Amino acid sequence: MNYFVEGLQGSGKSTLVHKLSEKYADHKAVCEGDYSPVELAWCAYVDKAKYNEILEKYSSIKSMIEEKSFEEYGKMIICYTQIITDVPGFHKDLEQYEIYNGRKSLDEFREIVLGRYRRFSTDKMIFECSLLQNTVEDMILYRTMSDDEILDFYKEAKEALTGKDLHIFYLKADDIAANIDVIRKERSDDKGNELWFPMMISYFDESPYAKKYGVSGADGLIRHLQHRQDLELRICSEVFGDKCTVLKSKDYEEAML
Repeated sequence: MNYFVEGLQGSGKSTLVHKLSEKYADHKAVCEGDYSPVELAWCAYVDKAKYNEILEKYSSIKSMIEEKSFEEYGKMIICYTQIITDVPGFHKDLEQYEIYNGRKSLDEFREIVLGRYRRFSTDKMIFECSLLQNTVEDMILYRTMSDDEILDFYKEAKEALTGKDLHIFYLKADDIAANIDVIRKERSDDKGNELWFPMMISYFDESPYAKKYGVSGADGLIRHLQHRQDLELRICSEVFGDKCTVLKSKDYEEAML
């Protein structure tokens, strides 16, 4: 079996991944930024020619890049956020080679994501936000796709995953604003300066979705997250059906066991 832990930011996904890892000690946990056979969050996705250019440009850390690189069907995946370096501009440069946030055409994006789903053949894995979060965010915020269009995509995704043993645990947040407030405090420096939330607001405010609908700021972000959760729950129910279990965010111990 493969387990997919999904839900909004601050819903307790990392904690549940840890608990599942304890319960299923023979399974391997894959978190954002790790090399994954399913998802590409926080990873650069390039052809071999571009990969060689990157190695040449950052020759001083070539061995570090190679250590975090994986070849896959003629493409190279670089887990660049796992490379700890003070080389100026390295992480910002490689960020442009991620597939999300409208960086690929819809046809390219679909081909990459669905192709990886079809080729996915591993077993005994526990994935953190690898099926919904980044893809749904891309489709809502950067492609301004309708809910029905996104549901249609996930119907294709389910077909691509036919024959794979998987189960989704979706953590439903009843109070999204409160969960976000907790993350804001947790992801601040030792002087109380927020690190995560300003980046999240900027990410939302600069998206085509926010500009198209004239929304912004914390209130706009919370409304977007509520919409995203509602849509993801529809995907779980209407597309994946009995392959999904909805759990209450941060209050799932008894249900999980």
